[in-house]
Amino acid sequence: MSVLLPLPLGEAYDYAIPDGLLVSPGDFVIVPLGKRETIGVVWGPASGEVDPAKLRDIVGVMPAPPMREATRRFVEWVASYTVSPPGSVLRMAMSAPAALEAPRTETLYRLGPADADALKLTPARRRVLDLLRDGPAMALSDLAREAGVGTSVIKGLVANGALQTIERPRIGQRAKPDWRMTGPALSEAQRAAADDLAVKVRARKFSVTLVDGVPGAGKTEVYFEAVAAALAEGRQALVMLPEIALSTQWLERFARRFGARPAEWHSDMTSAERRQTWRDIAERRVDVVVGARSALFLPFVDLGVIVVDEEHDQAFKQEDGVIYNARDMAVVRARLEAVPIALASATPSLESVVNAQGARYDTLHLPERHGPMEVPRIEIVDIRRTPPARNRWLAPPVAQAIRDTLERGEQALLFLNRRGYAPLTLCRACGHRLQCPHCSAWLVEHRFRRKLVCHHCGHGAPLPEKCPACDAEDSFVACGPGVERLAEEVMALFPDKRLEIFASDTVPTRREAQALVERIANNEVDLVIGTQMAAKGYHFPHLTLVVVVDADLGLSGGDLRAAERTFQLLYQAAGRAGRAEHPGRVLLQTAQPHHPVMRALASGDRERFLETEAAERRHAGWPPFGRLAALIVSGTDEQSVDAVATRLGRLAPSGEGLRVLGPAPAPLSLLRGRFRRRLLLRAERSVNIQSVILEWLAVAEVPGTVRVQVDIDPYSFM
Repeated sequence: MSVLLPLPLGEAYDYAIPDGLLVSPGDFVIVPLGKRETIGVVWGPASGEVDPAKLRDIVGVMPAPPMREATRRFVEWVASYTVSPPGSVLRMAMSAPAALEAPRTETLYRLGPADADALKLTPARRRVLDLLRDGPAMALSDLAREAGVGTSVIKGLVANGALQTIERPRIGQRAKPDWRMTGPALSEAQRAAADDLAVKVRARKFSVTLVDGVPGAGKTEVYFEAVAAALAEGRQALVMLPEIALSTQWLERFARRFGARPAEWHSDMTSAERRQTWRDIAERRVDVVVGARSALFLPFVDLGVIVVDEEHDQAFKQEDGVIYNARDMAVVRARLEAVPIALASATPSLESVVNAQGARYDTLHLPERHGPMEVPRIEIVDIRRTPPARNRWLAPPVAQAIRDTLERGEQALLFLNRRGYAPLTLCRACGHRLQCPHCSAWLVEHRFRRKLVCHHCGHGAPLPEKCPACDAEDSFVACGPGVERLAEEVMALFPDKRLEIFASDTVPTRREAQALVERIANNEVDLVIGTQMAAKGYHFPHLTLVVVVDADLGLSGGDLRAAERTFQLLYQAAGRAGRAEHPGRVLLQTAQPHHPVMRALASGDRERFLETEAAERRHAGWPPFGRLAALIVSGTDEQSVDAVATRLGRLAPSGEGLRVLGPAPAPLSLLRGRFRRRLLLRAERSVNIQSVILEWLAVAEVPGTVRVQVDIDPYSFM
């Protein structure tokens, strides 16, 4: 049989089946590899390319449910599309290897063969026997507690045969979501959309539906009905969220709708939680999973629906290891599983919009907020006309709007997508900039933590007392604002108000994020200064004012999606305002009031913005109207990296519908101690770009000290 191993290998290895061992495709097996043993998956018949006499035997079969054929096909498809070794993709599907081992057992106590009436029974012993006579076998601690006795009493009954022990797998008890529970009342538009999704779930056929609704339109409650339909059919459901912090309020809403929380899958879980959850999904003890992008590779037995919430979010793009977009791969898994998938967003990606316009996706529109909520009023604040004071970042009319909001007892969110105190620290004497020693990036001052931090590799260092370039003392000055510097200004303006910073530095875990979200929702906070973490999906009933401190941030940098991403982020941030009975107001501080993004936000004309954006990309042949792939060449020796990049450029494919850009240093030309060069391959939609890349790499000689990563459909150009 051929066995695929969770290693960066391009193909499965052949192994022999020893006598007496039953092995089938999908089984998790132990096989020898060199001088060690490892676990792989039986992928199919042997290739026949190796002499049977030279094959090594499969050692054994793991006591775990086999990997289904649809999952194996999914692994192959992802590997082929991303130009990655199948073994590397398999590793993502085997992300909890401990779950493949036999479940831990627990000891239970039940009535034994001895005649209890022939024994001298104390009242304590009689309580134990009476309890087991009328109920199931019990664990030692539970039995002692229920009978009100010490454990020595129970062990004594075992010794004289009145009780006996049994071993069984230890299975955690999970409350099951109940699809029969009544959800909130839906509007006519919500009900029509929910019924459409439910019909598709019951049809058990592949389809893709874009749920396009403004913030507060009730998209979550709509796709909850699709989840309920899957549960009613006795099937499983997967809901994917871009960030674990976003799940805080989502989990509460789910529990209110279904009476129990779903299983979670994200990086904050302990190894024990991952092991148990993976096994429970594989053995069908879990009905609903909510998770980050890696949840896509979990061992579902009978998927009924997949939902990708905030489908436009860049966090669905995996940038390390196997580089893939979880949203796009979720569509592929839905097709292989023959189930419907819903993509939900208030700001759908241009890719999804174009697919909907081409009738490849269905579309459900929710153009109005649910209930009494109104879409907030968005206003432009031209900081060229009303600039902030020197070394201040809030324009006078913005500061006044915040003051008015707080005086009414309402909350304000100041959105600035820049962590730390300042993005740049330089010497005022010589102009020296403090840079990360491992990356071509400036160190960011985090004044509250009293250190400089690289946001790319995590390197940290204290602020030096002297400039390393000119030895000037106390000469460093912060340039530009981060959330911490903005907090200083706000605290000076409103010293008696309760302020919180909502960023990954201040709330690094889901538990801390949940606690902060609860404080904001309960009106225990007056002012929130937040990065993009605060801009997505939250419902804060007392928050009526959103200020985008630097609306121009992100509009430049050579990223083909810069305008689209900026529009999405600012629109999502604006959507946090006025989500209850009080109307919302949004202020955008910008030096580019006539930029298409600013005009679209202020006018609410999203469609016109998307049409303009689509026309520009169509004319240039950029995605989604053309194909794009990046080759990232990296290594610790700069000369070797340059040599490989130059060779790839010289051997670059050519022909009709193909164009190669580069090689050129990546914007982050040094990252985590590795020098980086990039090449971009642009092709027409009809070109099989994966085949072109494979042929390209096959003729290039790449030494082992240099790595060439392939990024199909790149999102990051750093």
